[in-house]
Amino acid sequence: MSNDAFRQARDYLLEHREDYTGAYRGFRWPRPENFNWALDWFDVIAADPANEQRPALWIVEEDTADGSGEGRWTFPELSRRSSQVANWLRTTGVRRGDRLILMLGNQVELWETILAAIKLGAVIIPASTLLGPADLRDRVERGAARHVVVRSADTGKFADVAGDYTRIAVGEPADGWLSYADSAGAPTEFEPDGPTRADEELLLYFTSGTTALPKLVRHTHISYPVGHLSTMYWIGLEPGDVHLNISSPGWAKHAWSNVFAPWNAEATVFLYNYTRFDAGALMARMDECGVTSFCAPPTVWRMLIQADLTALKTPPRKVVGAGEPLNPEVIEQVRAAWGVTIRDGFGQTETSVQIANTPGQEVKPGSMGRPVPGFTVTLLDPVTGEPAREGEICLDLSHRPVGLMTGYTDDDERTAEAFHGGFYHTGDVGAVDDDGYITYIGRTDDVFKASDYRISPFELESVLLEHEAVAEAAVVPAADPIRLAVPKAYVVLASGFEASAATAEGILAFARENLAPYKRIRRLEFTELPKTISGKIRRVELRERDRPTGDRPAGEYRDEDFPSLKS
Repeated sequence: MSNDAFRQARDYLLEHREDYTGAYRGFRWPRPENFNWALDWFDVIAADPANEQRPALWIVEEDTADGSGEGRWTFPELSRRSSQVANWLRTTGVRRGDRLILMLGNQVELWETILAAIKLGAVIIPASTLLGPADLRDRVERGAARHVVVRSADTGKFADVAGDYTRIAVGEPADGWLSYADSAGAPTEFEPDGPTRADEELLLYFTSGTTALPKLVRHTHISYPVGHLSTMYWIGLEPGDVHLNISSPGWAKHAWSNVFAPWNAEATVFLYNYTRFDAGALMARMDECGVTSFCAPPTVWRMLIQADLTALKTPPRKVVGAGEPLNPEVIEQVRAAWGVTIRDGFGQTETSVQIANTPGQEVKPGSMGRPVPGFTVTLLDPVTGEPAREGEICLDLSHRPVGLMTGYTDDDERTAEAFHGGFYHTGDVGAVDDDGYITYIGRTDDVFKASDYRISPFELESVLLEHEAVAEAAVVPAADPIRLAVPKAYVVLASGFEASAATAEGILAFARENLAPYKRIRRLEFTELPKTISGKIRRVELRERDRPTGDRPAGEYRDEDFPSLKS
């Protein structure tokens, strides 16, 4: 099987890395009939003499004093080792099409198993190590899993998870579980049982469930492996880059930037495993190891700007943010300290990156950029369904991108809802300007009306984050007898600030000065923000707190409490 079409598409994006117009106009998705990314791409680049000594994977642990806390694996080493694992898994009964739950931390066995499963044609169900027995029961049952590969420390979570599935433990021996260590004795040459169709199922993702029971997102052997050419382009990855992406295994962004995008570029995947986030220690490791490219979610960026960013003497030249939109204040502080601009990108578990600020292009404050090569984006008015300047972000299916899921497993109703009318509907709202730049407004179920004005929580949160006392914020509608709803902010305070009336008054006054009257934040409460285990704010939970009960929540401050804020 040839990877020529894939390589040509990849090389075209590399050649036009800072030429957005040329890349967007000239890029064409490769659409092979058969494709196995591990065999047809990874093993091929592993055989390239240029990659003989280049680390494909570099993991640094917190304690590296004696040298035991660091590991590097070259492309050839991972190629051979993944073939061993594939051969061994085959002896345990893993077959093409079998579904396999993969629940490991940032450890080399994770990447070995991903490559091995792809070679075999098995379907990977990524799972976070934070999941509990109830979540695992759901994944085994709804995912129809036939095999599980987990850390020995997590085998106890499966004690009450019924099902006829092969149990494989990574680490210390566990009673009743096969030992992953036995794979070391398997042959290093792997022979597939036949060609892999590009449309065969490869990944089955359980979404993070911010509003409902997790959906099962289905991806194929090209929708993520090939689709993440767009993600490679957004980040600006090139051969030889050392790319650090802060993301937990089990979630889509981990596959985006810790597997497919960097290895599509022949770059090194770099991990720093810490038990507790320490901005200073993270930047020290980035300096020591020569990180050239860095991606982090907004939560991490917001923690980083609380530290001394200038401690990083050699900042990465490529920095991006994903997961939720980044607020302009965060971007400006990083630019001032590092001399580089964080480039936002927008995508979903259902897709690779769709919209982004790509290398070499103007970054407009607050905008997440323009559609990336291979994606035709249209904003549709939610009422008329017609193209609009502000509306739901949708993908035109007449130019269907490779980096789009095939649907939701065992859920025809949700699939039909997402793909109706000739478009894939993201459920996110944006606004486009004359230059084609799209600004994120919010989820369709997050945008609300106050005094008959449409309110974007993200816009209000961006203003709040400019206040020195605010580390994180989430805005939701709160019931009001006159306006029906008013904006309420839930605020996490920065270090050194007290949750007091004076602090609340200062924040509300700041918002009043920087927001139009109809957007004013009328209520405020200091609290920790509820989040999914993938780190996204559960605004639905905050909205539930503010359903009308007739009682004022304890600890809530209102603008009417302060004479200085009365209209």
